[in-house]
Amino acid sequence: MTNDQTMLSLQAVNLVYRSRPALRQLDWELRAGQHWACVGPNGAGKTSLARVLSHQANHFSGDYLSAPALEQDGVAYVCFEQAQALCARDRKLDDSEYRADAADPGTRVRDAILGGREPDQRFHAWVSRLRLGHILDRGLRFISTGEMRKTLLVRALLSQPALLILDSPLDGLDRASQQAMQVAIDELLAGERSLLLLCRQLEDVPAGISHLLVLDEGRVLCSGEREAVLAREEVQALMRPTLPPLGALPAPTLRSYSVPEGPLLDLRNVSVAYGELQVLRGLDWRLERGQHCCVSGPNGCGKTTLLSLITGDNHKAYGQDITLFGRKRGSGESIWEIKQKYGQLDTQLQLNFARNMKVVEVVVSGFFDSVGLFDDWGDVQRRSAEQWLAALGLGAHVRDSFDTLSFGLQRMVLLARAMVKSPLILLLDEPTLGLDGAHRRLLLKAVDHIAANSDTQVIFVSHSAGDNPACINQQLRFEPDSDGFQVVCENL
Repeated sequence: MTNDQTMLSLQAVNLVYRSRPALRQLDWELRAGQHWACVGPNGAGKTSLARVLSHQANHFSGDYLSAPALEQDGVAYVCFEQAQALCARDRKLDDSEYRADAADPGTRVRDAILGGREPDQRFHAWVSRLRLGHILDRGLRFISTGEMRKTLLVRALLSQPALLILDSPLDGLDRASQQAMQVAIDELLAGERSLLLLCRQLEDVPAGISHLLVLDEGRVLCSGEREAVLAREEVQALMRPTLPPLGALPAPTLRSYSVPEGPLLDLRNVSVAYGELQVLRGLDWRLERGQHCCVSGPNGCGKTTLLSLITGDNHKAYGQDITLFGRKRGSGESIWEIKQKYGQLDTQLQLNFARNMKVVEVVVSGFFDSVGLFDDWGDVQRRSAEQWLAALGLGAHVRDSFDTLSFGLQRMVLLARAMVKSPLILLLDEPTLGLDGAHRRLLLKAVDHIAANSDTQVIFVSHSAGDNPACINQQLRFEPDSDGFQVVCENL
């Protein structure tokens, strides 16, 4: 196929997803040798476009014309939803309760990449380049978000597709992994295979991208050569909007427990190992009243294990010197007594949240710590939920269906859900993951608003530099050393 040949053409494509238009009269053409980025805010239609191109969504109207080379070699689409589906499949097939070792690793990284093929030079080269060698025999459910993203990229590359689609490939990666991934993307952009990157911010578009497609609410705002598109005022206005104002926070909800006088969290010389794998070693951490902590470190360093210890989810906390909210772990407290003191927000919660709920119902579910709403609730909870939505600039969406909101607005609704019961700690695990630039800034602004105007303290987990709220006055960093990672706690 020569560089002037059309690889694919979309003509008047419309797609409806959950009764909501996702793509509207979309026209677009990709020629051989071109590298495109599709940019737009959350809800613009980027994922829907990728699903049509990769034949994951076939219920569209309009025409999708493709060249023989594309028909033969296909389209590979690397996205977060792939990881979710693979892990869900492994959980469904988990037979650990019937095994002598009580452990089922599920699909190993090596097998997920190779898909039954024999390892070859390309496999070893990409595994080395993206630093995946140490996890090849680990199960997919037991690797970090960043490691999963790199695993899926190598699997896609080994299939040698005619078109490779990457959805926000740097999201969820620590700094070193971002650099390695960026080098890999630059190498791909220098090759003949066509790439389509889905980007939520203009700053995320690599220099090697030649063309931009800008989407807004499922429509093509404009498309063409990179510099010409970036020069258009309507593109800049779409991608860098003014943030809406935030309102006064509601009065705190009456708590059914007493607030400890000392530190909220106190962990001393805590170590966790799974078999021969040492995850945490000699960790000391105290979260005093008034402190807001950023927990940071590379993918796979042990941050998730630490969070599971302080939320009561990890049995490895028993027998260790861990005091949560003034009470020694293992002294008879229930997991629900611990969890009621947290408001939690992460991407997995958003992806797994119950469907067909009104926004106000989603927020009310925070009173019950349920993914869905199964308990009786009344005017008091409704009023509090509506007040929190108004405080976070979401008052106009009270009666909207949660499913119809953009990904970014859904994240803000779940922040209101986390705060509705006035938790002692707001636990935010990669809360900006998957958000466009405007919603990232809005969420960070809202977190600072909460920290300044309530007694809730913040624990903020993030890989990305510059993504931390201004309220952070303590850092807990996982730093590599000769034995794995050491944890350094610093008050700012």
